Amino acid sequence: MLKKVLAVDDDPYILDALVELLKYSGYDVNTTPKGDEVFKKIDEFSPDIILLDIMLSGLDGREICRQIKSDKKTSQIPVIMISATPNLTQSVLESGANDFVAKPFDIFLLLDKIEKQILKAS
Repeated sequence: MLKKVLAVDDDPYILDALVELLKYSGYDVNTTPKGDEVFKKIDEFSPDIILLDIMLSGLDGREICRQIKSDKKTSQIPVIMISATPNLTQSVLESGANDFVAKPFDIFLLLDKIEKQILKAS
């Protein structure tokens, strides 16, 4: 069975690139550009991992991550945060994220981090 990745980013080009990369790598992918749709998507899609942008229009991904990690139904889902601002690692980890990748990301590094987090969670 394909592992499921939920990608959350308000940049349509990033989402398109993630969909292509992840589908090519054998993942089932669902996306949303809106942070306020994350929990609805989690309920509908039941992802194995979430890729979450930090700077979403109107919302901070770190706050969404805190909500994911504080809810019993979703706290076990690994979250990898992504951002074009590379020096946010500490605040990302403080929000409960499992890992961080700076944009533009190395696709092999991203895939490696996804695989490691899915293995840890299973």
